[in-house]
Amino acid sequence: MSLSAHIPARRLPEPSAALRLIKPITWFPPMWAYLCGVVSSGAALSGQWGLVLLGVVLAGPIVCGMSQAANDWCDRHVDAINEPDRPIPSGRIPGRWGLWIALAMSLLALLVGWQLGPWGFAATVFGVLAAWAYSAEPVRLKRSGWWGPGLVGLCYEGLPWFTGAAVLSAGAARWEIVLIAALYALGAHGIMTLNDFKALEGDRQTGVNSLPVTLGPARAARVACWGMALPQVLVIALLALWNRPWQALAIGLLLMVQLLAMRTLLRDPKGRAPWYNGTGVLLYVAGMMVAAFALRGLA
Repeated sequence: MSLSAHIPARRLPEPSAALRLIKPITWFPPMWAYLCGVVSSGAALSGQWGLVLLGVVLAGPIVCGMSQAANDWCDRHVDAINEPDRPIPSGRIPGRWGLWIALAMSLLALLVGWQLGPWGFAATVFGVLAAWAYSAEPVRLKRSGWWGPGLVGLCYEGLPWFTGAAVLSAGAARWEIVLIAALYALGAHGIMTLNDFKALEGDRQTGVNSLPVTLGPARAARVACWGMALPQVLVIALLALWNRPWQALAIGLLLMVQLLAMRTLLRDPKGRAPWYNGTGVLLYVAGMMVAAFALRGLA
C-alpha cells in the first residue's frame, strides 16, 4: 500500500496551491499589453492613475488568473498525465474547488470591469467568455492548434492593449492602435504554439490537436517562428510609413536578436521551447512598448 493511501483527503484548498492555480507568472503579458494601450492612447495620465492600476489588476491577477483556474479545472485529466503535481490532480485543490474558484473570479472580473466604463466592461465580458470557450466543453477551442492559440494571443496581447487605450481615451481606440495591437496579437499565436510543447504527450493522448501534435515539433516550431516574425515586419513597415523611423529601427534590432534565438530554437524545438519562451518573448514584448510610444506620438 502506498504512503499516500494513509494521507486523508483535503477538504479545503491548500493556500499555496490556490496561488499556483492562478499562475502569477502568466499575468505579465496582459498587464504589459494594457500598459501599452495606456501609453499608445496619448492621454494625459494626471488624475487617471486609478484607471491604470485597476485595469492592470483586472488584466493580470483577475482575468488572466481566472482563465488559468478555468483551464486547469477543464484540463485536470490531461494534467494528470502531463503534470500530476499540479494543484488539482495532486489533490491540493480538492473536490470541485477549482471550478468554484474559476467561477468566483469570473464574477469578480465582471464587477471590476464594470468600473472601467462601457469599453472596459465589454472587453471584460469578451475576455471571460473567451477564457471559458478556450477550455470548456463543448466549445473547447484549445483542441484546435490554430483557433486555440489565436484566441489566447488575442486575449493576452490585443484585447488588453485595446482596452487600455479605450479606457484612457474614454472612447474607441484609434485605428492605428487597433492595427498594431492586432498584429502583436497575431504574432502571439506563435508564442502560444511554443507553450504547447510542454503538454505534447498529454495532448496527443487526449485528442488535443495542438500544432506540435498535428505538425510535429520541427514543423510546428517553424510555423511559430514565422508567425512571430512576420507581424513584427509589418509593424516595422507601418512605423516607417508613419514617419517613426527610430522606433522602427529599434523594433527591427529586437527582431534580429529574436531571429538569432530562433535559430537556436529550431535545432531542438521540444527541448528549447521553454528557453525561447523565457528569452525571445521578452524581446517581443519589449518591441510592443516601443511601438506604443511611437503610437503615442501620433495622437
